[in-house]
Order: sequence, then C-alpha cells, then structure tokens
Amino acid sequence: MDIPEPTRRRHIRHARRRARSREMSRYAGKPLRLLWRYLARRKVSHLIVLTSVLAAVGCALASQYGIKNLIDALPSGRAHPAVVMRAFVILVGLILADNLFWRVGGWIAARVFVTVTGDIRREMFAYLTAHPPAFFADKPPGVLSSRISATANAVYVLENTVSWTALPPCLTVVGAIAMVATVSVPMSAALVAISATLAFAVFVLAKKGTSRHQAFAARAASVDGELVDIIGNMGLVRAFGAVRSERRRFDAHLSTETQARTRSLLYLEKLRLLHALATALLSAAMLGWTLWLWSMDRATTGDVVLISSLGFAILHGTRDLAVAFVDLTQHVARLGEASSILLTPHDMPEHHDAPPLQVREATIEFRDVTFAYPGRRPVLNGLNLQIRAGERVGLIGPSGAGKSTILALIQHFYEPAGGSVAISDQDIAKGSLDSLQAAISVVPQDASLFHRSLLENIRYGVPKASEPEVRRACEDANCLDFIAAMPDGLNTIAGDRGTRLSGGQRQRIAIARAILRDSPILLLDEATSSLDSASEAAIQTALERLMQNRTVVAIAHRLSTLQSFDRILVINRGRVTQDGSPAELAQQPGIYRDTLMRQRKRTTPSELA
Repeated sequence: MDIPEPTRRRHIRHARRRARSREMSRYAGKPLRLLWRYLARRKVSHLIVLTSVLAAVGCALASQYGIKNLIDALPSGRAHPAVVMRAFVILVGLILADNLFWRVGGWIAARVFVTVTGDIRREMFAYLTAHPPAFFADKPPGVLSSRISATANAVYVLENTVSWTALPPCLTVVGAIAMVATVSVPMSAALVAISATLAFAVFVLAKKGTSRHQAFAARAASVDGELVDIIGNMGLVRAFGAVRSERRRFDAHLSTETQARTRSLLYLEKLRLLHALATALLSAAMLGWTLWLWSMDRATTGDVVLISSLGFAILHGTRDLAVAFVDLTQHVARLGEASSILLTPHDMPEHHDAPPLQVREATIEFRDVTFAYPGRRPVLNGLNLQIRAGERVGLIGPSGAGKSTILALIQHFYEPAGGSVAISDQDIAKGSLDSLQAAISVVPQDASLFHRSLLENIRYGVPKASEPEVRRACEDANCLDFIAAMPDGLNTIAGDRGTRLSGGQRQRIAIARAILRDSPILLLDEATSSLDSASEAAIQTALERLMQNRTVVAIAHRLSTLQSFDRILVINRGRVTQDGSPAELAQQPGIYRDTLMRQRKRTTPSELA
C-alpha cells in the first residue's frame, strides 16, 4: 500500500529524531567530544575565527619585530630617511592589520558562538523531553533546567576562552620563542624546554584540582534547583509559616556552594601564583642573557628592545595561558557534570522503525501485565483486562491498589516487567509514541495549564485549530460563559499552572482541550474529586458530552459519577476482584457496595434533591 507523502515525511523526521537521541546519549560525561560535536557543525565559521586569531597574533608579533627594525634604522635615519619611513610604514601597517583581524574574528564569533548555544539548548531540551515521566520523578525541574543553561553557557565560555584568552597567548609564546631564535638559538632552545616543563607542571596540578571544580559545579546546580523548588511552592511555604525555615535551608545550601566555589578558586590562585613566580624569573633571565650578548657586541640595541618586549609577551602570554587553562578546566568540569545528568540514556527508547498505531476500534487490553516501581513491591500481578471499543469503564479500589498505574501504562509512561498493553490489538510498546499520544486524551485530577493564554492552553493538543473550533469546544465544556466574562477573553493569561483560575475553571479548560483533541480514547483521573457540588454538576455535564463515542477509562472516588458507565472494575492488590455494571455490583458483597453505602449515608437531603 502506498504511504501518503505527508505521512512518509513525518516518519522520516521521527526516524531522524530517534537517531539523534541515540547518538546524543554517547556524549554523557564526555565534555570534549560534546564540544567538538557542535564545533564541527559550523567548521567554516570557526575556521574563519581561528584564521583571524592566527593572523592577528602574527601581526602583533611582527609589529614587535617592526619596532626593532625602526630602532635599528634610527642611527642612520637622518642620512637615509627613506629607511626610517619604510620601517615606520611597515609598523603602522602591521598595527592596523592586527586590529582588523581581531574585528573580523569578533564579528564572526558574535554570530556563530551564540548560534552554537542555541543548538545546544534545542537538542538538550529535545533529548530531555524524550525521557519517560519516571525520569523526572526524583529530579527537581530547576536542577534540570539549570543544567541545560549551564551546558550552553559552559560551551559559550569555552569557545570565548579558547578564542580570546587561551589561543592568543599560546600562539604569542610560540611565536615569541621563534623570534628569540633570530637573536640567540640557545636562548630559544632554553625557552622551549622551560616553557614545556612549566606547561606540563600546570597541566598536572590543574588536573588534580578537577574534583574541586566538579564539586562546585554540582553544588551550583543544587542551589539553582532549590531556588526553583522553593519559589514554585511559595504558597505552601506561606501557608505553613515556613519562610524562616526555608531561608535557613537555602542559606545552608548556599554556604556549601560558596565553600566549594572558594576551594575551587583558591586552588586556581595557587596555580597562578606559582606560574607568576616562574615566568618573572624567566623574563629576568632572558633580559640578562640579552644584555650579556649586547655587551659582547653579539646583539644590537634593537635586539635588546625586541627581547625585552618578547620577554614581557612571554611573561604575560604564559600567565594568561595558565589562567585560561585552569578556567577551561573548571568549565569543562561543569560541562561534563551537566551533560552526564542530561544525557542519561533513555530508559524506554522508541524503536528505530516503530510503525504508527492504527486505531480503528479503540479497544484496550492488558495481557498478563506485571509491574513494580523501582525498589518497591509489585503493584500489578498478572493483570488481564479487556475493554471494548466505545465502552465506559470505571476503576475503583483502595489507595495504592494500582488504578493510576493502569492509566500510566495505557499511556506507556512505564514499561511493564511482564506482559503487554495493547490498543486495537497492537502492542503499544512496539508502536510510535506520537501515534499513541494522538489516540489518547487525558483529563487529570489537577489540570495543569501553562503560563500562556487560555486559547493556547485549549489548542495545546491541536495547535492549528481555528478560533471557531476552540469556541465550540469551550461551549461543549461549559466554560464559554466564564471566559467571556474575563477582560481579555480567550487571550487571558492562565497564570503559573493556571493559578488565576478556580479549580472548576481549570478543569473545564482541560475538558475543552480534550474535546478539541478528539481522540478515540479518554482517560479520566478523578476529574471531579476536588470540586464543590455546583462545579461538579457543570463538569459532569461537560464530561458526558466529551465521553460520547469514545472508549473511556475513569478513576473516581465518587461513585455517583460512574452510574452511567457500562462497567465498574474493582482493583485490589494489583488484580481485578470485581467486574460488572454499577447495578450488578451494587447487589454483590464487596468493596463497591460497601463504598456505595458509605457515600449514600454521607449524602445530605439537599444534595439528593
């Protein structure tokens, strides 16, 4: 059968995305390989920056030689002014070229370095979102978001440090030593030996400090995560009068991070001090050697000036190189720490050639499914369950019986330890995740909304839906009236997690979102449990419209909301202990009848009316 062109292109995009995800995991904890991945994508731009730096440093060094020529030309300059003028023009030309090359490199770097950070944030975010929900359960959002920023910032700083702080002094030192050879080859050879020894010593000592830099990187990330966690729960902090205790807790985290940073920086300062002493002695020895050569009439006055300036160039160059190197070590450590967390291999990678699910009849089947959360006893034990297309099935049972786990497994949030879950007789683990998500709409107990307009929130599952389609969905969800009463209507900002709306309003927005998505399978997770009677009535009406012609699986602790359902499944200890219509189970001894009787006793006459 011929595959439509849009579908074929979509499959190709998904295959490429999965291939990139598999490739990205190889860079976890390998900062230099990760850095090269992004540099290699824009080789031409980085090559231009490198060439500009090389040319600029070359001109800067040549200008030192130009000064020597000018000084050597001065004694005979009055008699031969053309010689002096030529030396002057050459020197000025080298100075102008030096500045020009720096600006060319800076202009290109301003674009390519920023573009690289965008590439990193984009791919890190894409890789992160491909993790299953279990990955995010024990990782604060602030820690993950800060690591994405830390990774991009570390690469940006590394590129800038190498281009403007590390590479120029490295080239300067090499070029200066080569120029010293024009005055004295033994002096140049001695400089090579001493510089190599000094560089090796700095490298060894810097490597020993890596653990300090990694400790600082981890502490900095934990402080960022703690900040986001506290600010995100500020209402709870206020409600329990815990402002002072949270301040003390944050102070403790901050103190630990400050100590780790101080240890890291002090270690760097020790390296810089050691290097400064060595290079100062080296420069003094060079100048003394040159003066001795001059006294022996083996060096000109210009040579003395050249060696003096080159000595300072080597002094400052090796100092800057040492500073840059230890800074690079710190940022490489931070990049490695962040990437090791973000690029953790996916627990449930999508199969590289996973076909889309073909949901013609939205049946759901659990086939001998066993499941346990990590480090805990099994929640489901050989669960077998069949739900027919268009059937409404309610799940009830004690807390921890496995009801929410069943909904999570239908959405393939977790991989069963045994057995399989099938939709339309197809194992969902073998189908593409996009097609599974398109087949399911969810209305949770606590509807999550983005800090965006109501229009964007309702369109979330169908971004290209027209405004008339959104309004029809809102009308079916009984939320058009309260939206119209808001000053900005559908353009009203919902607030962080929808805090500008009441619980009932958030729930009706979530129902409108599900109506607009129009998926064949609907999952309801206690959608009316936390609402007052008036809100529950409005939402129940909206849910009735939403459930029409769909396969519905609902968790509810209010049994009154399940009376129109086809079947009720009583889940206890990971198994189905009762299965039947509401009327049938009301006549049978068990959890359903006991719960129904208790709830009827608590129902007031006014609520019955």
